[in-house]
Amino acid sequence: MQKKPVFGWIALAVVLAAGLAAPSTLAGQYLKRLDPKTPRLPDGKPNLAAPTPRRPDGKPDLNGLWNAVDGRFLTNLSRRAGIEPPFTPWAAALFKERQETEGRDRPAGRCLPHTIPDAMLVPNYPWKVVTTPDVTIILFENFTQYRQIFTDGRGYPDEKAPTWFGYSLGKWEGDQFVVDTLGFNDKSWLDDGGHPRSEEMKVTERFRRKDYGHLEIEFTFNDPKAYTKPWSVTVPFVLLPDTDIIENICENEKDVEHIFFKK
Repeated sequence: MQKKPVFGWIALAVVLAAGLAAPSTLAGQYLKRLDPKTPRLPDGKPNLAAPTPRRPDGKPDLNGLWNAVDGRFLTNLSRRAGIEPPFTPWAAALFKERQETEGRDRPAGRCLPHTIPDAMLVPNYPWKVVTTPDVTIILFENFTQYRQIFTDGRGYPDEKAPTWFGYSLGKWEGDQFVVDTLGFNDKSWLDDGGHPRSEEMKVTERFRRKDYGHLEIEFTFNDPKAYTKPWSVTVPFVLLPDTDIIENICENEKDVEHIFFKK
């Protein structure tokens, strides 16, 4: 019989919000470099409320190092947003099982990749947006992973193997950067709380840079195997100025499960 964790869900959420390994909780925040392009207040601190920076074509500039405001969305996407996902019976049973075991078998706890959106939801593990004319790249400090969002007008490939992050195409609709992603595998969760997905899932993200230091993304999940209709969550992010990401490697022997759970 599997033993229960020695602490409850609230404490587990705190550990998850801090990252997988305690020594890395300050990841990306100790490489200090004053960026001359950062708008500043009279006292020299970054002015995160300054106007949204713009690209030469007039579109909002999404470049920068972004971080989740807190770990609550990582713990449970739908609860934090105050909504009830429209689960299919299969997904409802699976989510219930994962909740009852307090997310013990979550992929990230076994050094397997995060996905969309939970790779963006880990506080203290920021992610960096790098834009070019043909592709927008997202570099994740956590697990040293990346995404490619193609903006060169291509369509989806005729054949694509299911992957953790899927295949992403992006376009602009006014001031919103809209990204559609499909081609996922069924091995990951949407969050550490256990919201499931299948290989049929399509995720639409709407990026809105509200001002210099604040970004929000609306995630819409469309997966007919897991949910009876599409549902959406909007998540806030904050800019981390004057710093950069560093390498972060997940080590199985230091996994939080082995540290905090009795066998």
